Amino acid sequence: MGGDRAPDEIVAGARQASDQGFAVVLVGRRDDLGDTGDVPVVDASEVIGMTEDPASAVRTKKDSSLVRAAELVRDAKACAMVSAGNTGAGMAAALLRYGRLPGVARPAIAAPIPVPGAGFTVLVDAGANAECQPEWLVQFAQLGSAFSSVRFGVDSPRVGLLSIGEEATKGSALVKAAHALLLDAAGIDFIGNVEGRDLLTDDVDVVVTDGFTGNVALKTLEGGIKFIVNAVFAAMTANDAAKASGNVLLPELMPVAEALDPDSHGGAALLGLKGLCLIGHGSSSARAVVNAVRTAHELAAADLVGHLAASVAPAR
Repeated sequence: MGGDRAPDEIVAGARQASDQGFAVVLVGRRDDLGDTGDVPVVDASEVIGMTEDPASAVRTKKDSSLVRAAELVRDAKACAMVSAGNTGAGMAAALLRYGRLPGVARPAIAAPIPVPGAGFTVLVDAGANAECQPEWLVQFAQLGSAFSSVRFGVDSPRVGLLSIGEEATKGSALVKAAHALLLDAAGIDFIGNVEGRDLLTDDVDVVVTDGFTGNVALKTLEGGIKFIVNAVFAAMTANDAAKASGNVLLPELMPVAEALDPDSHGGAALLGLKGLCLIGHGSSSARAVVNAVRTAHELAAADLVGHLAASVAPAR
């Protein structure tokens, strides 16, 4: 029921995913969903709006689609929850209904950033924790490494700490303290500090930061990429000569535009809980929903939660 294009695009995406062989359950106000085809519906009478306070809404609206969806996962009636609605409420519903994995201090959002021709960089935390402690960033590195390995098949993910310079002496007090801890952290291939310009390169696999900085970096990248893509395509149609050149360049540029399109990927994953939760973009289209469902299916089949639990388990 949540998202800028709900429920029409959500329902359309669920139907397409079902047609492709994925088992999907829709959760929401049955009478508002329209034609759901063969996709089963779990009725939920309440809706958490995009601007509502997440914690308060989840506690008071117990029959909301987000809460009911989280309960399906908790009760093993579904493998994962996918939502394009209120991000904070989705996280709160998953946290309160699933619970944290043993040893996890705070769950974190892992956002895959496409690097055309070179796979993905995982940014974690991308918005769950605006204020962090150094020890949490170490856990984010562990969780992000496990996610990178399961989701993208990276054997030994290279972990970088987002800062304002590569030197260990650069950055805030939080970054400096986290840097010292990461140097001694077991099971992490820590390569040191990285900068914002490294997010779209093949020089690092997992970039760790606090949720405030991560979300600002992510939204800045999204805005910059959208501007550049629109500007390039506008220039290619500016006049007859540009159109002629565009006809030559378009086949080469389209794969890049496709790779950078958020709808091409499965959204961001909430790591550190006893269940799967994928957070889609607020403007998710039916195509984005299909890809999110596919990603959720693959992560469930690969037992991401089990790998995450092992990544933060204390050494024996």
